[in-house]
Amino acid sequence: MTTLKASERLQQFIQDHPRLMLLTGAGISTDSGIPDYRDKSGQWKRKPPVQHHDFMSDLHTRQRFWARSLIGWPVMRNAQPNAAHKAIAQLEHNGTCQLLVTQNVDGLHNKAGSQNVVDLHGRSDQVICMGCQVLYTRDQICDQLSTLNPEFAQLTASAAPDGDADLERDDFHQFQLTDCQQCGGILKPHVVFFGDTVPRDRVDTAFDALEQSDGLLVIGSSLMVFSGYRFCRKAHELGKPIALLNKGVTRADELATLKLDAACSETLAGLDQ
Repeated sequence: MTTLKASERLQQFIQDHPRLMLLTGAGISTDSGIPDYRDKSGQWKRKPPVQHHDFMSDLHTRQRFWARSLIGWPVMRNAQPNAAHKAIAQLEHNGTCQLLVTQNVDGLHNKAGSQNVVDLHGRSDQVICMGCQVLYTRDQICDQLSTLNPEFAQLTASAAPDGDADLERDDFHQFQLTDCQQCGGILKPHVVFFGDTVPRDRVDTAFDALEQSDGLLVIGSSLMVFSGYRFCRKAHELGKPIALLNKGVTRADELATLKLDAACSETLAGLDQ
């Protein structure tokens, strides 16, 4: 299938279902230089990300996470929206996108101009104290960590998903952490780690929008994680049509009305808006 044909088929789906809920995943941000987790078969490309319980219970896990973050976070912070993000913002402007639910934590949809966005897994540019719930900016915390750990701040490594980096060392135990200035509590990116639970209000908002929509359009997600797959399952239960735009397999292929194995940016940029 050529990209043009994929755009035409998606254009027809949108014309037939003009009020859509959109769900996006990591595949939409790879053209912005942010790596994704899975290959075209839906398998892990690398070791799975940190688990919530491990981060909260193990000091060395936190030291390793924040040391790698000094390298990986600037890649995500400096990333810019690509053609797919901009096309989705236009879909909202045109009235097609009733609600945008993203599994990504990079904030690129907002940078592109989308306003009605549910950040299902939170935002990586915020850090929360797990004790008193006070919020800090990610830049603020990384600046403090760089000052405390100048030798780590000078390291280089390849970027990994969600502000991580492919850095392995034997001396993470020497990395100095900063704690909450208010209560001394553990600081954690304000995102839903694996093993944690998506806040119920975000899920309910998405379900409400899905019930009022003409269908569901999924872009750049393998849907292997249940937090995203649940919306396809709900759409199927409601009898709503589902369109999938993703390179490779998805968990919801058997539920789809339309499956497009094509590049997100090129396909969305080819829409007639």
